[in-house]
Amino acid sequence: MRFAIYQDTALGARASNQDRMGYCFTRDSLMMVVADGMGGHVRGEIAAQIALQTTAGLFQQQARPRLADPGGFLDRALRRAHREILRYQATERLPESPRTTVVAALVQDGCAWWAHAGDSRLYWLREKALQSRTLDHSKVQSLVSLGLIRADEQDSHPERNKVLNCLGSPFEPMIECAGPVQLAPGDQ
Repeated sequence: MRFAIYQDTALGARASNQDRMGYCFTRDSLMMVVADGMGGHVRGEIAAQIALQTTAGLFQQQARPRLADPGGFLDRALRRAHREILRYQATERLPESPRTTVVAALVQDGCAWWAHAGDSRLYWLREKALQSRTLDHSKVQSLVSLGLIRADEQDSHPERNKVLNCLGSPFEPMIECAGPVQLAPGDQ
C-alpha cells in the first residue's frame, strides 16, 4: 500500500495547542487519527493525547498485519480511549474529566472505514470532488439537520461551539462509524 501523510495544525487564539494527530501502519493496514482537546474543559490536550495513544496502541497490538474487522476495531478503540480518559480523571482526582473530539480512519484492502465523536471531521475527496464527510455532533449541525437554520448560518451562530458528543464525557459517547468504501488511486 502506498500513501502520503501531511499534518498541519494552527494554534489559533489559545495559549496551548490541544490538537493531536498521528498514524500507524503495517504492510497491509493504515490508521490515521485526529483528536482535538476541548478547550472549555480541564486538560483537553491530555484527553487528545490519551485518545491518540490508546488507539495507536490497540492498532499495534491487533493489526498483524491486518485487522479482521476494521469497523468494529474503530468503535472498540474509541470506546477504550474514552474509558482511559475517565481512568485518568479518577487517578488524578480531577473534578471533571478532560475531553476531546476525535476522528479516526482505517485503510485496508483498498477500502476505508472511519469513526468519529464530536466535531472533528473527515473529508473524503476523489479528484478534488467531495465524496463524503462526517457530520458534526454539535448543536448547530442538529439545527441544520432539523431545518431550523441554513448550513451557511453555522459559522456565525451563537451556539456554534456547543459539542454534543465527545470522549471523556460523563456519558458513554456515540461513536458514528462508516465504511467500508472502495478507494481509488489518488483518493484523499
